[in-house]
Amino acid sequence: MAHVAFTHRYAAHPDAVWEIATDYDALAQVCAPLVRFEGLPVGQVSAGQVIEVRVRLFGLLPPEAYRMEVVACDPVARRFRSREFGAGVRDWVHDLHVLPDGRGSRIEESVEIEAGWKTPLVVQWAQILYRHRHRGRTQLLQEERVPA
Repeated sequence: MAHVAFTHRYAAHPDAVWEIATDYDALAQVCAPLVRFEGLPVGQVSAGQVIEVRVRLFGLLPPEAYRMEVVACDPVARRFRSREFGAGVRDWVHDLHVLPDGRGSRIEESVEIEAGWKTPLVVQWAQILYRHRHRGRTQLLQEERVPA
C-alpha cells in the first residue's frame, strides 16, 4: 500500500472550502475533464453513504464501476474519510480535513492506495488528480467571491 499526502491553501473561509470539498456537484466539476462520473448523487457528503458510480477517465475510456463509502464525516470538525475501490483500484482510503490557515484555510488530504502492480501508476494519477482538484476548487471559490 502506498501513501500520498497533499496540502492546499485557499483564500476563503474554512466553511466555504468545506462546502465545496464535500459537495458532489462540485466534485464532478473539479474532476472534469480528467474524471467523469455517472450516477453521482446530489448534495453533501454524509457519514454512512455508499455510492455506486461509473467513472470514465478523460471522458474517453469506457465507464467502469466504482464504489465510494463515506466511513466518517464530521462537519463541525470539517473532516471526512472515505474508502473507495473499483476501476482497477483495490483500495483507496481518502482522508480530508479543512482547517483555518491565517486569513484563509487549507485542506489536508491523505490517500492510501492499493492497486497491486499498478500502485505506482495510481499514485502518479492521484498526484495529478489532486492538483487538478485544487485548481478547480480555487476557481469555484473565486466564482463564489467568498471573502477570506
